Amino acid sequence: MPAAAPPDAPGVRSTLPSLTGLRFVAAFIVLISHTGYLFFMGARPEDNYADYLFVVGSLGLTFFFVLSGFILTWVAREDDTRRLFWRRRLVKIFPNHLVTLAATVVLMIISGVAVTVENTLPSVFLLQSFFPMQEVIQGHGINSPAWSLTCELLFYLCFPLLLPLIRRIRDNRLWLWAGGFTLAVLAMPFVAQLLPDQPVMWWGGDMSWWQYWFVYHFPVTRMLEFVLGILMAQIVLRGRWIGLPLGWAALLAVAAYGVTTQLPDVFAWMSLSALPLALVIAAAATADVRGRRTGFGGRRMVWLGEISFALYIVHYLVLYYGPVRAVDPMHGMETWSFVEAVGDVALTIGISLVLAWLLYTFVERPAMRRWSRPAADTAVRSGQRPPGGPAPAPVPAAAPTPAPVPAQEPEPVQRKEPTLLQ
Repeated sequence: MPAAAPPDAPGVRSTLPSLTGLRFVAAFIVLISHTGYLFFMGARPEDNYADYLFVVGSLGLTFFFVLSGFILTWVAREDDTRRLFWRRRLVKIFPNHLVTLAATVVLMIISGVAVTVENTLPSVFLLQSFFPMQEVIQGHGINSPAWSLTCELLFYLCFPLLLPLIRRIRDNRLWLWAGGFTLAVLAMPFVAQLLPDQPVMWWGGDMSWWQYWFVYHFPVTRMLEFVLGILMAQIVLRGRWIGLPLGWAALLAVAAYGVTTQLPDVFAWMSLSALPLALVIAAAATADVRGRRTGFGGRRMVWLGEISFALYIVHYLVLYYGPVRAVDPMHGMETWSFVEAVGDVALTIGISLVLAWLLYTFVERPAMRRWSRPAADTAVRSGQRPPGGPAPAPVPAAAPTPAPVPAQEPEPVQRKEPTLLQ
């Protein structure tokens, strides 16, 4: 099959609404993973189908890590600076994180959960995943999903250094590099076998905490998936995409998940789905630039995708501290009937969506509008007078830009960046 034309060719669509919609699908998978596992474990602990729900959440995180590399590469521009890039990315993640962290501490105090240096201080600076300690990453009552923001923060710090290096790779070797990083991802569980087999996991399993942490939480390990996303974006941008349809790529991802559920111990947590999900992302992006409908790029799906980061960062608090608790912060897992579990899952999802909308509307979006760029730069771009400065010159009509720009939430700049779900 001939290589696809690069998506920045004249006349080619440059927005990627399907990837925004797919972000919600991935966030919803994580939500279902946590709520389904905890509620259905309380309803039918003798069955193992809850384990399938738990493992599926790893697909959502792999998707986000690969997507981060893909989207940041897709929107990268030559006139950007490291400082401006880092500023935008920090403003993207820290407002939501700090608000939910403050809420977590308050809820812990109200519920009688001990607030310690270990379960709070590393989280303030998004360093918790560098500490191989269960109480730091998965301590009782804390907002555990925030660990992935440590990985995203490392990705953001390294991206301006990685992209120039990857751009030097010759076109005909991009797939070879993508295959090499896929093999590196698959090799991580074997490396983990060299780590201590103690202590054991809090929630069970045959692997040690050190092995699980290295494969699943360690930011340097997860960096491999991020780089795979960068490589896949380069493959599409340089016209080296193989033309795989989105449906077939999705089937490969589902098959990878099916195999993952049958793997033992720490191998069940490796990112076997990393390459299939990278193919899904590339196929969806290619479909968007060619104007093909995917079912994920509609207005409702795009809106859900925009609040997906907020949904990811807030849903665990609903599980722990909401009106229907999957886990009592002081006494552990609750028990109930299967019918009650289904109703509680639905209620938890509904509350999480409402809180995500509020967090996005009143924290995330205003923060991006206010602080993602220097005040003077924002004022010039919006045609306003910078504080203490002369009136800006009239801004000429913008010429069509050849660089692809994903459709995303409104910001006070002409060029928009994606809301990456960490």
